[in-house]
Amino acid sequence: MAVVLSERLARYGFGDGHPFGPDRHAAFVREFEARGLDKRVEVLEPRTASEDELRAFHTQVYVDFVRERSASGQGFLDAGDTPAFRGVYEAAACVVGATLNAAQAIMQGDCRRAFVPIAGLHHAARDHAAGFCVFNDCGVAIELLRKNSGLERVAYVDIDAHHGDGVFYAFEDDAAVIFADVHEDGRYLYPGTGKAEETGRGAAQGTKLNLPMPPGSDDAAFARVWPQVIAHLERFKPEFVMLQCGADSLEGDPITHLRFSPKTHGRAARELTELAERLGHGRVLALGGGGYNRANLAHAWTAVVENLL
Repeated sequence: MAVVLSERLARYGFGDGHPFGPDRHAAFVREFEARGLDKRVEVLEPRTASEDELRAFHTQVYVDFVRERSASGQGFLDAGDTPAFRGVYEAAACVVGATLNAAQAIMQGDCRRAFVPIAGLHHAARDHAAGFCVFNDCGVAIELLRKNSGLERVAYVDIDAHHGDGVFYAFEDDAAVIFADVHEDGRYLYPGTGKAEETGRGAAQGTKLNLPMPPGSDDAAFARVWPQVIAHLERFKPEFVMLQCGADSLEGDPITHLRFSPKTHGRAARELTELAERLGHGRVLALGGGGYNRANLAHAWTAVVENLL
């Protein structure tokens, strides 16, 4: 198993007063090392994704816009959640490069599974930023896995409290992307999407599974719906499994209302690993996603790593 860690990844953050601050990386690393997990995995470095790689998912106009705002460090990249800062282009491209390095290591057989803590930026759309997410590393990785590795079906599973709208709508009509998302009901939480009846469009009808949860849902509530995710993936037999394991679905997050414990994140990682092994390839890439209570993200993500191991 591989984990991507680097101070370069830590640069993706929006200042100490912002929920997505640069200290999130260090909060994870402290717990990761305290549990001795650094001795049990291969540590990979990130890299900066190229413009061509970014354009596998994003429009040229949007990539140019981020570069311009990155040079000035002024204004916002969206309606007000995601501020620009000097170097934001490079920081966001490094997140994408970290995810691509991990995916490549899996596809080359250097490891079977991997985890990237500062990654899973699932709100960014093809042509705009959203919800603390500048470039959508999940979307870029899905596009390039299919293009460069010839995969026919890639699964994207999301247990972040927020719906993975940037991934869902980018691939809503794409039957090759098997999507499953357990999230807080959009009637109560940003981005307001991910209704149960949103199951894909056209040829992709039925390949997408959205499971909105009422505020206050706990581990027991998760346990009642999670088998639907496993059954959904079993049906379509993906050749690569991506897990966005945002820790903002844990009890005590400052901006969400679910009440999961780290056990839920560990269970998701373990059962997706078992599924990938049953399918014969074992490929699981986990991405940290959200989480704004630092202790919560440290415990949830180390639980993910332990169960991927």
